[in-house]
Amino acid sequence: MEAQPREIRRYIKVDGKIPFSDWIDSLQDRKARLKIKLRLDRVEEGNLGDYRSVSEGVFELRLNYGPGYRIYFGQVGFTIILLLCGGDKKTQVKDIQTAQKYWRDYNARNTSSNQ
Repeated sequence: MEAQPREIRRYIKVDGKIPFSDWIDSLQDRKARLKIKLRLDRVEEGNLGDYRSVSEGVFELRLNYGPGYRIYFGQVGFTIILLLCGGDKKTQVKDIQTAQKYWRDYNARNTSSNQ
């Protein structure tokens, strides 16, 4: 079976902030940023690797590096991955709640703009 390429987009809050970009830019560990970028390159090629559904249409990419980095995303259609936010194992519960909030906001704004 051939992997389906994906397009990666980033969720933008109403105030124009991009939570995923803010998170990755805040990481002091340059090697971690590189590993996350390489992982997202593989996602674009259609290889999601270690991921799971965490509920309400939100998924979690798991990276086995450092404190256990996590990338939270929603899927728009079949080919678009919308990056919501990131975190690590320590902040997982809070990060999932934040990702769910962002996903609900994204869907509400995009559903109402299409009517």
